[in-house]
Amino acid sequence: MAKNSSTTTTVPGTVWLARGRHLGTDPEQDVRRNLIALKAAGVLDDFADLDPVEASRSTVLYPREESAAPGPSARRLFEARWRVADGVMVRAQLTTYEHRGRRADDEAVSWILAAEAELPWDFRWPSPATMFWPDSDRVAWDHDAVPGVRLRTANRLPADDSELRRHLRDCTRDTWYIHVVVHEAMTPDASGQRPVSAFLPPSLRHRVVEHRATPAQAETADFAMKRELGVRMPRGGAVILPVHPRGRDHDAEHFSVHTVFLDGSEPTELLALIEEFANLPRPLPDGAEQALTQLRKGWHLLTPDEELTHAQSMAVKYAEALDAMTKSCDLYREAADAAQAALAEFTTGGGTPRSPAPETPKAISSPLNALRKGFDRLRDPNRQDV
Repeated sequence: MAKNSSTTTTVPGTVWLARGRHLGTDPEQDVRRNLIALKAAGVLDDFADLDPVEASRSTVLYPREESAAPGPSARRLFEARWRVADGVMVRAQLTTYEHRGRRADDEAVSWILAAEAELPWDFRWPSPATMFWPDSDRVAWDHDAVPGVRLRTANRLPADDSELRRHLRDCTRDTWYIHVVVHEAMTPDASGQRPVSAFLPPSLRHRVVEHRATPAQAETADFAMKRELGVRMPRGGAVILPVHPRGRDHDAEHFSVHTVFLDGSEPTELLALIEEFANLPRPLPDGAEQALTQLRKGWHLLTPDEELTHAQSMAVKYAEALDAMTKSCDLYREAADAAQAALAEFTTGGGTPRSPAPETPKAISSPLNALRKGFDRLRDPNRQDV
């Protein structure tokens, strides 16, 4: 895992990020069950279930920074470690958060997932989302921050024009996902209603949100996207929406497909464009940098080799601290002895001042020098007396 703590403006190629909301009653229990099952099956090397407050006080592998704490609204912190092709290590953290501005009809618990591999991410690797969340439609963990938008399904665009434009703005502003709009030239059958994202590689599948425009929305959806995002929606085709604010180098025409057959067949041209878009440099969305810092600086789940290295490092630090303390004690003792010797030079055995001796440079300076040298050595152990 990368250990560079410098500020990052784009998502590193080794990193996988996701954010969402869980609409169930006990999201942490869903995560625990999935982690236990995957570890028992040998998919995971190990996992940890941590209280955020206790985790912030415990020992970590890398030096902790203040920004590595999950935050006061964090409910639970989960860590998992697994290996992908050729033994590449992947580390991931999932944090659940308390609600802010919870509505009566929306009891969702927010979550953020950050994963990092030892090598650049390969979309064919398993999705980090399904390492924590069960890959089942019965568990509603995959809701986006925008109400009514989910992963793993085809989301219908609003029918109202003003609501449609607002919806597009909300979906593309500071989004953690790639948004794709597919226009249905005609109402598809059951096989055509299957999400196009289901054909994507595992690690890309949960980074794409698919929207569907009905046949009657051809003009209204095209007008709304042109006005809000500067892109056109081909009739019977698909378009990948740019992030907001739109980058100067985004080629809207290039990331459009003029024909998508919604008959259950694999839309190879659209899938290739989505993968190409996913490989482009992407700015870190709001909140992602903190999650990445937390992953890198607040990691707890050590491998046996890392635990040994960490223990050895701590032993060296303790030995150095003990040696420094011992040297300080010796210096203090030496200074005290010098002070006592100097005091004895100035006093008689009964503690009264000694009678003045004939003034000679050596006689005058000798006791003072002894005291001065003792304290000088205390301040500077490497000092050489002249």
